[in-house]
Amino acid sequence: MNSSYLETIEQVIQAGPYQDNWDSLSRYKLADWYQKAKFGIFIHWGVYSVPAFGSEWYSRNMYIQGSKEYEHHIKTYGPHKEFGYKDFIPQFKAEKFNSEEWATLFEKAGAKYVMPVAEHHDGFQMYKSKLSHFNAYEMGPKRDVLGELGQSLSKRDIALCASTHRVEHWFFMSHGKEFESDIKEPLKKGDFYWPSMPEPDHHDLFSEPYPTKEFLEDWLMRTCEIVDEYQPSIVYFDWWIQHDSVKPYLKKFAAYYYNRAEQWGREVAINYKHDAFMFGTAVVDIERGQFADQKPYFWQTDTAVAKNSWCYTENNQYKEAKEIIADLVDIVSKNGSLLLNIGPKADGTIPDEDQKILLEIGDWLQTNGESIYNSSVWRLSAEGPTMIEEGQFTDSVSKQFTKEDIRFTVNGSFLYATVLSFPDDGNVCVRSLGQNDASKLPHFHGMIEDVEVLGFDEQLEWNRSETGLHIRTKTVQSDKPVVFKIHLN
Repeated sequence: MNSSYLETIEQVIQAGPYQDNWDSLSRYKLADWYQKAKFGIFIHWGVYSVPAFGSEWYSRNMYIQGSKEYEHHIKTYGPHKEFGYKDFIPQFKAEKFNSEEWATLFEKAGAKYVMPVAEHHDGFQMYKSKLSHFNAYEMGPKRDVLGELGQSLSKRDIALCASTHRVEHWFFMSHGKEFESDIKEPLKKGDFYWPSMPEPDHHDLFSEPYPTKEFLEDWLMRTCEIVDEYQPSIVYFDWWIQHDSVKPYLKKFAAYYYNRAEQWGREVAINYKHDAFMFGTAVVDIERGQFADQKPYFWQTDTAVAKNSWCYTENNQYKEAKEIIADLVDIVSKNGSLLLNIGPKADGTIPDEDQKILLEIGDWLQTNGESIYNSSVWRLSAEGPTMIEEGQFTDSVSKQFTKEDIRFTVNGSFLYATVLSFPDDGNVCVRSLGQNDASKLPHFHGMIEDVEVLGFDEQLEWNRSETGLHIRTKTVQSDKPVVFKIHLN
């Protein structure tokens, strides 16, 4: 299949309309549905869910001598030469996996798109593949996880997406060669651990050894196979695809995917990090962080319900739903979307803690979703004293929002002002909506007809002055963000 599939990929690219160069790919039009969706679910589930220790990087770290995963592995499973990572595959049974139950939960959570990890760094595919026998259809669960979930999601009008972290497999298992383990040379294409090349000290743009043509062609075929077999609405790439060697293959993939989408009559998107793609040819993603200010371009945050891991572990440190909701509101006000990760257990059940958080978010969206879904940015995204730390990996510390921290969105003829931490006395001042002299160029000099609060049956008292829009409530109390719907003339 390999040579013929590569030929097919080239034929699809040449047939256009997108070619494998940035000039051509820059004509890509961002999917409209994606910009309206605002909230999706990420799923890290795979063989690493069996040990459920440390994180989803268990397959790498268990082979690093002296690491906590290395010590845990020997103590729990024995020497690596007798029980390696591959030996977890038969234990990954997913006997309680029910795609209908998952899809129902995601629907209740208010998610508009769902992004399962199709292949993580460990190299185990969570779908039926013709390119490797190490996949969930032939081993472990012996089920086409991606396919089953896609069918269940389609019944609920939720977009199936897919992420691939395959490129890091170039070096991910390499430390097992440094001592007596089950990872031994010679490794050849098709082996689970192949290629296990030395991991660079720094994962920069030109780190060596460079991935080979054989590996990169295999990467391209695996990724295109996901596109052809499952038609995902978004394809997400994890880090290290920004490496110099991968660039030509990224362009080929993007042209192939966008051309296939044209054939399907569908709008699709690609997520990337670290300037792996030319700006404007795909969607910027910020891992475990966000932007401090509103952006003129659409972007995405991916983060998790747990602070310490993307997959299920027995010691996950969970966030509170209210802080995730506040982040969602902040992100959407700045022209972004939130992709929130959960980690199912090896048996296919979603932990109670994950479910509780998702359902709380869903309840809030059920009431306040009109300020999120289909919304647009306002001329100002935020007011208030709390500064957002910009950049990736900044979400380990919970933000302490105040009653003055307010975020804005627009939907139709309504302006929404969301108070991220509602005051006990029920009184709010929206300073950006003060009745100022037009010559002073305020952010807002329009007319307000009425103000209502979503989710509470109360006739509000409000007035405008030079200092702001003053809103007084009597019965409104919430530990989660409160949304005011402002009727404009």
